[in-house]
Amino acid sequence: MREIFAGLPWWVKWVAVPVIALVVFGGLIATVVGIVIGLLFKVLLFVALVGGLIYIVRKFMSGSASRGDW
Repeated sequence: MREIFAGLPWWVKWVAVPVIALVVFGGLIATVVGIVIGLLFKVLLFVALVGGLIYIVRKFMSGSASRGDW
C-alpha cells in the first residue's frame, strides 16, 4: 500500500482519497453516527427519568415519615 501512495502528490493522499471515502461510505457513516447519537439520547433520558423518580420517591418517603403513622 505504501508503494502505491509513495509516488502520488500530497493532495491525492490528503484530499482526494478522504473525499472519495466519504462519498462511498458517507451513508454508512451517517447511519452509524445517527444510531450512536440516538442511543446516547435514550440513555440520558433514561438516567434523567430514573433520577427524577428516585428524587420524587425519596421526597415523598421523607415527607410521609415525618407525619407519623396514619
